[in-house]
Amino acid sequence: MFFYELREGDDDIFADVLLVREEEMEADDFFELVQEIRRRVQDTFTQDTLIEAIAEELERDHAFIPISDDRLSASVNVSKLDDENYLASIDSDDDDDPDAPDYRGIFLDLPREGFLPN
Repeated sequence: MFFYELREGDDDIFADVLLVREEEMEADDFFELVQEIRRRVQDTFTQDTLIEAIAEELERDHAFIPISDDRLSASVNVSKLDDENYLASIDSDDDDDPDAPDYRGIFLDLPREGFLPN
């Protein structure tokens, strides 16, 4: 298995999509393929992000598999505290739940500089 990443954003905030493929593709060839797809879909994609649109094309036409929550078999919450270790739900029934939150998670890498932001 060979792993690849698509990144979108700038130095402050970005999104990424991880992909896996059984056959290795040279980095330069992967870059050229992504650029070809990007130029074709950048003005017409309907997905939330450009990298999601590119990942769909890579999956459909080039044998890449996006690693997403939809493909998880299990999720485990891990903590030093015993009570905070558990098998987390991976069900995506939230689409039908009107009380489900309407947001996406964002991970930030903030400079510590001797203090915690919260």
